Amino acid sequence: MCAHLGVGARPGVPADDVLALVDAVLREAGLTRAAVRSLATLDARAAEPGVAGAAAELGVPLRGFAAGELAAVSVPHPSALPLAATGTSSVAEAAALLSAGTGVSATAESPRAELLVPKRKSRRVTCAIATCIPVCPHEHAPGVRLLPLAHGYIAGEPGSPPTIPTPHTTAAMDTHTHAHTDAHDLRHHGDAEVRDEKLIDLAVNVRTNTPPDWLRKRIADSLTGLAAYPDGRAARAAVAVRHDLPTGRVLLTAGAAEAFVLLARALPVRRPVVVHPQFTEPEAALLDAGHEVGRVLLRAEDGFRLDPAAVPEDADLVVIGNPTNPTSVLHPAESIAALARPGRTLVVDEAFMDAVPGERESLAGRTDVPGLVVLRSLTKTWGLAGLRIGYVLAEPETIALLEGAQPLWPVSTPALVAAEACMSPAALAEAEHAAHRIAVERAHLLAGLAEFDEVRTVAGAEGPFVLLRIDGADAIRDRLRLLGFAARRGDTFPGLDRNWLRLAVRDRATTNRFLQALDQALLLGG
Repeated sequence: MCAHLGVGARPGVPADDVLALVDAVLREAGLTRAAVRSLATLDARAAEPGVAGAAAELGVPLRGFAAGELAAVSVPHPSALPLAATGTSSVAEAAALLSAGTGVSATAESPRAELLVPKRKSRRVTCAIATCIPVCPHEHAPGVRLLPLAHGYIAGEPGSPPTIPTPHTTAAMDTHTHAHTDAHDLRHHGDAEVRDEKLIDLAVNVRTNTPPDWLRKRIADSLTGLAAYPDGRAARAAVAVRHDLPTGRVLLTAGAAEAFVLLARALPVRRPVVVHPQFTEPEAALLDAGHEVGRVLLRAEDGFRLDPAAVPEDADLVVIGNPTNPTSVLHPAESIAALARPGRTLVVDEAFMDAVPGERESLAGRTDVPGLVVLRSLTKTWGLAGLRIGYVLAEPETIALLEGAQPLWPVSTPALVAAEACMSPAALAEAEHAAHRIAVERAHLLAGLAEFDEVRTVAGAEGPFVLLRIDGADAIRDRLRLLGFAARRGDTFPGLDRNWLRLAVRDRATTNRFLQALDQALLLGG
């Protein structure tokens, strides 16, 4: 991805200060300096030695835009101070968008310049990142469209943008064993928040405006073959090719949920451990199969980051999500791989990995990690929750055990056709485009949430959802329902309580409306 930096700077700022903030926003976007194509600012600041020196250090051209050019750009996070000083309400955002869009054809129907990271601020510098993301012909969601300034939402003082999150180090974690009497409702899922009610859905993590038309057609065309029994060979081969694995390492399932049940029932497990907070279905399936389940609870004060040493050595089955639902934390692949042991099955739920640009930190396709089992779902990105399709990647011996526990023809013909279609190069390119869009819209949501003093979000979110803490979030959730929005309650996840909410990332217009509703809900609470 090409990154175009916009910078606002005070007179006399040194290059090191500019570069420090640039590096911080690049880390937030998951990019390196090699991705930077230009640095832009107000023309009156282009001669500043610190700004010019930063561009030289990055090895990119420095572009200066006139105040009138910048003022003509609608920015989502305006501030009063730069408006009074320069005539534009955000030099960084406007310069980044102008630089990314210059020389690229753009229309109202298919804008090209996108903010990847909104403005971030240090003591003397502001910085934003913009990029150009081609609009896929199958996607028409408004999430890629920057709204006019009048549609933006900023709560509180507009001159106080969110700060760069600081990485957390992980301290000791608590390990507990729980039985069926656990207070958390492990069977509660986001769809219960919206069932039978007409609410704007921020509770379910399925991408909106899906399945795309081309996939609907493929599925519809498959209905002519329903008289025949399902044949999964083509879909299985397509998954194997997609991950560069032999077919003996692939098992198709009726969604990731079936895979959790198979793992709980088919494997000879003595001491299973689940790393929480995470999707609760793995533990529920293990409990249903008669297992006593240990828990490793990651802590909020550590940013819910994994310390492999916290997992008991005698655990013979370890389950962890990546990126984790509901925290949206993306654990380093090597930290998870460090959990592998002889005689241990390491289950990594990667249901949301295809929503991460480049699928960074994925273990899918790895054959050098002993006992590794990777689960994938096509539900979230492709909008196939009602079709039930997912798959398992594991050693052939593990695949054979799981397959032996499956009923005959576990995956329907339409689901098999969908799986094969979603493995095509065009589909993978579309998923990657969607992942970049989600990153843009997640940054917008987080920037809006950062304007509320009452809200604390988990730093470093990488999934298509964010986790936030508000004192009395359960009451806030009820008020949001009255205002027309459904948010996912957090207290059903082990390790969380009633003060947590999970929000799905949606398009910019929906996010702006939600932020307005959240402001009202907080005011109603006094």
